[in-house]
Amino acid sequence: MTISDIYSIDKRSDIMSKVRQEGTKAEILIRRFLFSHGFRYRKNDKRYPGKPDIVLPKYRMIIFVHGCFWHGHVNCKAAELPKTNTDFWKKKISENIARDQKNIETLRKEGWNVITIWQCEIEIKNKRKARLDLLLEEIINRR
Repeated sequence: MTISDIYSIDKRSDIMSKVRQEGTKAEILIRRFLFSHGFRYRKNDKRYPGKPDIVLPKYRMIIFVHGCFWHGHVNCKAAELPKTNTDFWKKKISENIARDQKNIETLRKEGWNVITIWQCEIEIKNKRKARLDLLLEEIINRR
């Protein structure tokens, strides 16, 4: 527990254990959308770098659905760092960003098209339709 943390070590651990890594609301919305448009995919496929959220083998397309906070979405309110333990979070998020970039680079070298969708693009209703329409366009045009 840091000095400025308002929770005990056990309580903080409990809170952090509830943060989902797979099957987030944004991922589920995107998967349902793709399925309803006839796309078939694999989810969280461990064979590929970064364990992509969605793999469309037929289209050589990989989709990452990134949480704005955890992956450092630039200029996004949801990605603001906490006021406490800032050095820890800066390091954590910058390591995540570096890992993401390395995984995307590796996948592209292997011939995959890679799309990143941010959580805020899907969970904010007035952005969702436009982003999902763009996703269809990206899949079809990169084929």
